[in-house]
Amino acid sequence: MAAAKKGLKKTDLVDYVRDSMECTKVAATELVQGLFDMIAKEMSKGSQVDVAGFGKFVGYNKKAREVRNPATGEKIKKAAERVPKFRASKALKETVSGVKK
Repeated sequence: MAAAKKGLKKTDLVDYVRDSMECTKVAATELVQGLFDMIAKEMSKGSQVDVAGFGKFVGYNKKAREVRNPATGEKIKKAAERVPKFRASKALKETVSGVKK
């Protein structure tokens, strides 16, 4: 089995933005953090954030339900909760799958 590739971290995104925009690291960090904050805030309000050609960030409500503890088999009641979801656009799916370069 092949080892998984190391993923990008927030600092890698900041460095990419800094290099692309030729700005300071502080400015790039503020831009990246501001973008993440705005997406999270809109999702928490029930709005979706649609980034054309990339995908949609959506917050949705999960109903209260009964789950099972895998270690003990005990049934546990899980409260309703709001959770994030991302739906990739067709263009992103094609890029990731190698169909589109």
